[in-house]
Parts: sequence; C-alpha cells; structure tokens
Amino acid sequence: MLSYEASSLLVSSNTLLPSRHMWNKVEKLLSNKWFWIILLLIITAAITAQSILLPLKTFSSDGKQYTHYNNYIIFKNSFYHLIDNIDLYKLHPDKQWDLYKYSPAFALLMAPMAIMPDWAGLFFWNALNVFVFFFAFWRMPFKDPRMRWLALAFVLIELITSIQNSQSNALIAGMLMFAFVAMEKRQVALATLLIVGTVYIKLFGIVALALFIFYPQKTKAIAYTALWTLLLAIIPLLVVSPSQLQFQYQSWLYMLRADHSASWGFSVAGWLYTWFGVEMKNNIVLLGAFILLLPLASYNVYKIYRFRLLFLASILVWVVIFNHKAESPTFIIAIAGVAVWYFTQTPSKLDTVLLLLALIFTVLSPTDIFPRQLRNEYIVPYAIKAVPCIAIWCKIVWEMMSVQPAPIGSKHAEK
Repeated sequence: MLSYEASSLLVSSNTLLPSRHMWNKVEKLLSNKWFWIILLLIITAAITAQSILLPLKTFSSDGKQYTHYNNYIIFKNSFYHLIDNIDLYKLHPDKQWDLYKYSPAFALLMAPMAIMPDWAGLFFWNALNVFVFFFAFWRMPFKDPRMRWLALAFVLIELITSIQNSQSNALIAGMLMFAFVAMEKRQVALATLLIVGTVYIKLFGIVALALFIFYPQKTKAIAYTALWTLLLAIIPLLVVSPSQLQFQYQSWLYMLRADHSASWGFSVAGWLYTWFGVEMKNNIVLLGAFILLLPLASYNVYKIYRFRLLFLASILVWVVIFNHKAESPTFIIAIAGVAVWYFTQTPSKLDTVLLLLALIFTVLSPTDIFPRQLRNEYIVPYAIKAVPCIAIWCKIVWEMMSVQPAPIGSKHAEK
C-alpha cells in the first residue's frame, strides 16, 4: 500500500500530465501551416471590415476627410488615372490624400482589384500581401518547427500594422524571400522577375539583385533581369500611347527627385539627425551600401548556405533602415529580416537581447502598450523604432565577416 507522501506525489505528477499533453497539442497546432492560413485569413477579413466600417478621417488641418484605407484608394485610383491619361504623380486631393509613388506598371497591375467594389478590392489586396509574405516566410529554413511558429508570432504584429495601413511592404518582403528560395533552386527566370517586380513597386528592391553574385548562370540572370525590366516598363502600352507613357515616366522621375528631400524617416539618417544633429542623408546611403557589400569581398564563403541566408537577412533590414522615407508599416520588411537572422540559428545571449529590444522598441513601440505621450515625444521624434534594427544589422554584417569557409566536402558548404 502506498504511503501518503507517495500517493500525493503520484497525484501531483498525474495532474501535470494533462498540461504537458495539452502543451504538445498546442505546439502541434502552432506548427500546422493550415492553422496559420486560417488565422491570417480571419485577421485579414477583420482588418478589411474594420477599415471599411471606420468613419472618415482627416490627415491635415484643411479638414478634408478620407477613408482609413487611403493607401489602397491611391493604388486603385492610379489605374483609372493611367487609363484616363491623368498625371499619376500629381496630388489629387479631391480623391485621395498624398501622392502615388509607384510605377506606371504597378498602376496597370492594380486593375483586377481596382474594378471591384472597395470592400472586395481591399480584401484581395490585403490578402495578396499577407499570403505572399506568409508562404515565402514559411519556406525560410527555420531551425525547427518550434522556431518557425515563434518566428511567425514575432512578425505577426508588424504584419498586422502593414495591412492596417493597406501597404505593399509585406508583398515586397515576400517577393524578396521567394526570390532567394527560387535562386537556391536555380529558378533564375522566376527569381529575377520577383526582384524586378519589387523595383517597380518601390525602387529599393534593386538592392536584392546583389543576391545573384552567389549563383551560377550570371549571364542568364542578367538577360532575364533586362527582359523583365523592359517588359514591365512597356506593359502600360496596353492602355496608353507611347508619348503618354513617356510623360508618366518623366513625371515619376520628377516626383522622386522632389520627394527625396522631404523627410528623414525611421532610418539611419533619421537616427543620426535626431540624436546627434548629423545631416548626411546621401552620404549615409553610400556608406551603408559599402558596408552591405563589404562581406562579399570574401568570395570563398559564397558556397556556405548560412552566409547566403545572412545576406538575405541583411538586405531585408538594409532596405528599411537606409530608406529616408521609412514609416512604421515599412518595418515588416526589416522585422522579416530580423526573424530570418535569429530563428534560423542557435542564438547567443546577445542575439536574444537584441531580439527582445527589437520586439519592444520596433514591434511594440507604435502600439497602445506605449502611452501616446511617450510615442509622440520620444519614440517617433527620435526614430527609436529603427535603432534595434540598426544594431541587429551591424551584428548581421559582423557575423558575415566572421564566417569561415567550410572544409571541402562539408555538408555546411551547400544546402
């Protein structure tokens, strides 16, 4: 017969078993791709409904009111402005707040959603961003299934922030990650199309062309890049005349030049200016590009998969922190890079500290967890959202510089 103490211990241990069993079920659920697909579909539908149902709001002191999904309205209107031969790059305050800043090709490719009612077009636009990002992110080589769902949980708030603003940044991040996966599979045509496609959304995607240095068939990559660049440049000729398309490109170039000096953003330039009073917007981009490419000088590590993956993470962070127009919704790209860096390795204590700083000051700082006064007086004016990503990018570059060539025949040399 069991003693009282032994019986108590047995009961205690048995009461723990259901919790362990339950946790195993939870982990299994969180590791299931369909769980995340359904969750993201619900989130996308809820955010779309919220955006549609919220009352109009004003962005300036003139009192004009616009929808909460104004960015989508800008994208939608760009299609109609294109086919109606209206200058894409002028302000249209009677229809939308702010300028359209993407290419004429993007305006044309918005057609399927632009012709829908707003509630349907906005839903499909948000869903396109969410699921291109999700399926690309799911393909990243996370250390194990637990690291994969932890990574998804880490990026989820930034993903929500991006689609609440009906932005294209999640789409860009997804296309860049898919391009990396395609190049690893030697799918040169697809990889080049994805990267060139990001350039026709936001120009900074051109930086990702540096990925091609790691792979064979460089001539083929150059040829496909030229082909897609030409095709996307001229595809608006399906709906406009050559002279009108030339006019739109000239207007786009003029707008980009004027837009360059308009702000500092949550960027390295913004951090240096607000913290130290240093004004070097143009020079800092050149310096950043030099540091980004510096690890590539050691070409004998190109065959190491971890090195290539770190370079992808570096690019994802770089295109945000060196973008003088970076806003809060832009950071889904950088946070994706942070997640690729951290959750695909065995992290050190320093790595974990940096990740937590990114979680607190990059991911959570724009939310209501931080009081509005704190956000308005310190977080936004001092570009604090960018600072953890700047530190992590420096760590990524340092890790790339520290990579040693794998021994010949090592399984670490190639994936």
